[in-house]
Amino acid sequence: MAENLWHVRLSKKASRGAAKLPKTVRANLAALMKQMEIQGPVRGDWPNYSKLGSNRHHCHLKKGQPTYVAVWEERETGIRLVEVTYAGTHEKAPY
Repeated sequence: MAENLWHVRLSKKASRGAAKLPKTVRANLAALMKQMEIQGPVRGDWPNYSKLGSNRHHCHLKKGQPTYVAVWEERETGIRLVEVTYAGTHEKAPY
């Protein structure tokens, strides 16, 4: 089973953004990352999930005002890696 797991990490920028998120949104981000570790980066079961390109994805962590989103990239060279590159408000999201 261990060979099917993905390695999920936050980039430095996403880590700084995550530290500023409200507690409930941080909990949602942690749940998303755990789910990606087990089931992979394609998360069609999360609100407003979409692919942004061949290996980039995003979804909403919390709807409403403000809306919080996560953006991540997947890589399968050597190890199966998902790097969350952004966690923060929808207005500043890099897509």
